Amino acid sequence: MRLAVPSDLSALLSTGFLRSVGSLGIKVATAGLTYLTYVVLSRTMTESEYGHFAFGLSLATVLAILAGVGQSTAVLRLWPQLRTGGDEDSAGAVVAAGSAITIGASLVLAALLSLFAVIYMPFLAEGDTANHFFGAAFLILPLALAEYNGSVLRAQNSLWTALLPRDIGWRLALPASVIGLFSLGIVLSGPDALTLSAALLMGTLALQMYVAQRRRYAIMPRRRPVPAHWQKWGSLSTWLLLGALIETFTLNADVILVGLMLDLESSGLYFNAFRTAGLMTLFTFAIELVIAPMVAEHFHAGDMRKAQAITALCAWAGFLFSLVIFSLFLVSGDFILSLFGPSYSQGVLVLLLLAFGLLFDAITGPSKIVMMMTGHERAYVALFGGIMGVGFLVQIIVIPIWGVVGAAAVNMGSRILAQMAIAVYCRLRIGLDTSLLGIFAIQSAKDAPAT
Repeated sequence: MRLAVPSDLSALLSTGFLRSVGSLGIKVATAGLTYLTYVVLSRTMTESEYGHFAFGLSLATVLAILAGVGQSTAVLRLWPQLRTGGDEDSAGAVVAAGSAITIGASLVLAALLSLFAVIYMPFLAEGDTANHFFGAAFLILPLALAEYNGSVLRAQNSLWTALLPRDIGWRLALPASVIGLFSLGIVLSGPDALTLSAALLMGTLALQMYVAQRRRYAIMPRRRPVPAHWQKWGSLSTWLLLGALIETFTLNADVILVGLMLDLESSGLYFNAFRTAGLMTLFTFAIELVIAPMVAEHFHAGDMRKAQAITALCAWAGFLFSLVIFSLFLVSGDFILSLFGPSYSQGVLVLLLLAFGLLFDAITGPSKIVMMMTGHERAYVALFGGIMGVGFLVQIIVIPIWGVVGAAAVNMGSRILAQMAIAVYCRLRIGLDTSLLGIFAIQSAKDAPAT
């Protein structure tokens, strides 16, 4: 059955799809370079040192989202919302205050993590090190600021300036530097790799901010608007932070938990399997980068048909891509993991379990983005966070018994339930069907008063 696309939606979907393809191109290159980085590091390090790197990177990623205090999501929602209402000055203040908050919070968390590492050092076993905690501390600020700058520039429809510095520049420089140092006989430890990552990312961020200023995009931090910004948007930012933290936590906490409850070698294996499974979400993530401000704009303008059309496009494009990658894992998962080293191929069952859970991300579509962009962030925290939180507690019980396979199985089950819950919520409470069935809801969607 062929579905006719109304003329008023054709241009919208074409624009969204073409920009998403551009975003996908960057993300495919990013995935390749990221994979190359992990392969290079795992091949040039011992399994223990690679485990230190994986643990530190996962910890820094979670803390960087905490340091962002929800500002990267808030700016995607508030910039189009305020500009649609004609309030250009407030939109600019949101950008400046969000950047200042991100930088300040990052420095505080980095200092606290470093203090924790110093206190923890006397309790280390002989021959062990806390340097990966210091490496993670160095990485918090560049990761948090990279996430925020990307959101600011995407909100201003500057996709290439938003993504190229971090997703291409940094991810190209890191493996090249590691290979160059290795050719000189310098083998990096896990903490060394974390520190090098931080230095290179800060360099690419400086270049990004310089180019953005030259192109007259709002991006620079200012302290003055921070108090007024927090007074007006602090509650929203807190809930957006919880939403972003929950998603990041579910993608990284398993690695940390495995490292704490088993060993760092198992943490490295789980890290590689999870990052490999994450390749399935490439197109979904790429298109969500584009549609987030579009969903906010059309929903708050009351254009429900356009909002529904955008979410349907995202769901189907992401699902088809994910299905192809999942099929590839079924056939060649062990070979793909062996690229990191022969011992990592034993994680193929972990890979398939995690990948099956992520397949439901694509089936249920951009539910999280829709909830965040339409003012339902509290419900997202309660539903998704509650289910995944229970899953995390179950993992604590399961990991000592069934190891990494048990951790992956619980993650898969929790994610399926959580994604289904928020998709049903979007349909019943927001009026947007984010799942694959949303394509049939476009014609019946009715526009609403602007909010």
